[in-house]
Amino acid sequence: LRELALKVGADCPMFVANMPAYGEGIGEKLAEVDSFLKGMWLVVVKPSLHISTAEAFAGVTPRRPVRQLRELIQEPLYKWRDHITNDFEESLFPRHPELAELKSRLYEEGADYASLTGSGAALYGIFTEEHRARRALQSIDVDYKTLILL
Repeated sequence: LRELALKVGADCPMFVANMPAYGEGIGEKLAEVDSFLKGMWLVVVKPSLHISTAEAFAGVTPRRPVRQLRELIQEPLYKWRDHITNDFEESLFPRHPELAELKSRLYEEGADYASLTGSGAALYGIFTEEHRARRALQSIDVDYKTLILL
């Protein structure tokens, strides 16, 4: 199934297993990650904005990270904000200020960590408390919102 999913899109094999995984290559090489987010709440916010793959990748300059993501995700969730970043945010936020504003709103509503998903344009916030996640879901006025319990 993962091979078939890869033909649909580079990030699609991730959805076959339906569990946290660390992806390498173009997203087809997956290594399962312990359920470190179990019991947390995930709010996904998708504004009415389209970012093409070409636009997203045009602004990214590949560089080696100081620390590997596999190591960083072992840190407590509250430390992620200062150490884990999505490289697409650097170029997309100035061109689409709405995205930076939504990320800030997720933090204002109590997200322990927030980020742009992949190359955009959706964002997500990870919450350790259900009531904060539900409050964020209700207060952020966006066309498409989703609440997921992990």
